[in-house]
Amino acid sequence: MNVANVNVRVDSEVKNAAELIFKKLGITMTSAINMFLRQTINDNGLPFQPILTEKDLNQETLDAIEEGRRLAKDPNVKGYTSIEELRKALEV
Repeated sequence: MNVANVNVRVDSEVKNAAELIFKKLGITMTSAINMFLRQTINDNGLPFQPILTEKDLNQETLDAIEEGRRLAKDPNVKGYTSIEELRKALEV
């Protein structure tokens, strides 16, 4: 097996907390990282779905989300069933 070294800078508290979990699981940090990388290859992407929670968003974004939700529920707001229909409406 051809081995490569990877140097990663992480917060020491994060590293220590993760090492405690890995120790309970009976694996090393190296094994955990290898598992992550192999699963990334297997999934052809991240092996989890990254998401933003509302606590990660600023007020402007939260307001825009709320406006979108309000408009989506408003029966008086015109909707479009195709991109062509939308383009035609924008030409007016």
